[in-house]
Amino acid sequence: MKKLGFGTMRLPLLDADDTASIDFDQTSKMADMFFERGFTYVDTAYPYHSEHSEEAVKKCITDRFPRERFFLADKMPILRVTGPDQYQGYFDTQRKRCGTEYFDNYLLHNLGRDRYINTEKFGGFAFMEKMKKAGNIRNIGFSFHDDAETLDRILTDHPEVDFVQLQINYLDWEDAVTQSGKCYETATKHGKPVVVMEPVKGGTLASLPEVAAGYFRDHYLAQGLTEGSLPTPASLAIRFAASLPNVMMVLSGMSSIGQMDDNTGYMQDFKPLAEGEKALTKKISGYMREKIRVACTSCRYCTEVCPQNINIPGYFGLLNLHAITGKKTVMYYERYSMNRGKAGDCLKCGLCEQNCPQHLPIRDHLKEFAALYEEDQKS
Repeated sequence: MKKLGFGTMRLPLLDADDTASIDFDQTSKMADMFFERGFTYVDTAYPYHSEHSEEAVKKCITDRFPRERFFLADKMPILRVTGPDQYQGYFDTQRKRCGTEYFDNYLLHNLGRDRYINTEKFGGFAFMEKMKKAGNIRNIGFSFHDDAETLDRILTDHPEVDFVQLQINYLDWEDAVTQSGKCYETATKHGKPVVVMEPVKGGTLASLPEVAAGYFRDHYLAQGLTEGSLPTPASLAIRFAASLPNVMMVLSGMSSIGQMDDNTGYMQDFKPLAEGEKALTKKISGYMREKIRVACTSCRYCTEVCPQNINIPGYFGLLNLHAITGKKTVMYYERYSMNRGKAGDCLKCGLCEQNCPQHLPIRDHLKEFAALYEEDQKS
């Protein structure tokens, strides 16, 4: 298979403030381009787009293409499972939503130290093995957000898994929390192929800050390219992940036909990073790691459980923008907070932090954001 996968976590929307308002027409056109250019891997999950991503897969892909035309991956929402008898119900719902009898890849979703305990208790791996033997799953695995030590433990306990899905990008490669590099090496040690998620870190590596964008531009101009023929920053990030020898697939959560056109364009005839490009990723990441305030990927797992409906990823994006530029953008704050809770409305319940794959101190950052953007409103 070609190494680019269609991630359905950030599909185009009809209403930017409503994640359930998927633009099915544009998504269908994106799927057409994806398959026409020889790509096949589609990834979805139960909670994506307020539980409408699987519906989009059915409407835009499963109902429109022969099942053998594409490779479909879905994930068990283990956060919602509170007993062993619930796995089958979720699984059957997902097959119905996606319009398929089987999944090519099926994963335990967002496995980490705490969730692994309950998954073991409730028999999550055994359930997947049962479905695999019944022909309802072709390959079993899990997506993972935790440290390399925990990953090593899980893979040691469960050598039966066929693959793992990891957050890998050049900004997180040496990060002490995400441990992209160490986790990749652990999966490789266990002989498990890797599917990559968040290769552009929620868009962070697609829209580089001015200084980093200058590094990017200067590098390619020095290679003899012209202003009109420069690659996109997203292409560098995705090719970084795809260049790793043990990576079998790189997922991209594309949100427009333009992004689909760009990504499938350079990944049709994939070329691994040259040595100069590897040095460029280190230069950009070194600068950005000094500037970025919050390592948020905008996965929105936090907003799923926030009782105050606070737009946490939006606010953290503004914190990062302020850290890089020194400027506040009130217009975006007004948009991000419209019909949503303010940062100062945080109840400090901690549910967001329990659900955060990046293990961010969300409550502290919300307090910081409120001081920056909302204190003036109180006076």
